[in-house]
Amino acid sequence: MEKVWVYFEKFIRAIVTACLKVLKIELSERQWTTLIQFVKFTFVGISNFLISYIVYALCLAVGFHWLVGSIAGFVVSVLNSFYWNNRYVFTKAKDEKRSTIHALCKTFMSYGFSGLLLTNVLLFLWNDLLHINAFWGPVINLFITTPVNFILNKLWAFRSEKQGETE
Repeated sequence: MEKVWVYFEKFIRAIVTACLKVLKIELSERQWTTLIQFVKFTFVGISNFLISYIVYALCLAVGFHWLVGSIAGFVVSVLNSFYWNNRYVFTKAKDEKRSTIHALCKTFMSYGFSGLLLTNVLLFLWNDLLHINAFWGPVINLFITTPVNFILNKLWAFRSEKQGETE
């Protein structure tokens, strides 16, 4: 799987480099690292959305209340997110110390904020106040919650204990 991420990163870098050349913009290596992390994080987020929705729909199909489906989908998708983000997005250096259990707890808290609190507040705004079709709210939310989750995960959940920052 690591080879897939390496090829994926090279592919993304080639596309972004071509686009930035047209705009005459250059990125530092640190900016590249952050950009690649964000792109990987976004792909993990898309898988989370799909997993959460499938678990939610399955719970409804077998007769559980929508709230049980929502919570089950949230838990499963956060565990998925943690695995991929810890292993491939916010990788740690060999000399870096980062507690897996602390990172997992922080991941649940950051997604609890954005995945439960912020998402529902935004859905209330889109659905009840602005009267946007209810099927579009979760899609609109992805454009807001993905960057928020990325920042929370990069700067807090997966921060190095040794260096006080992620790679």
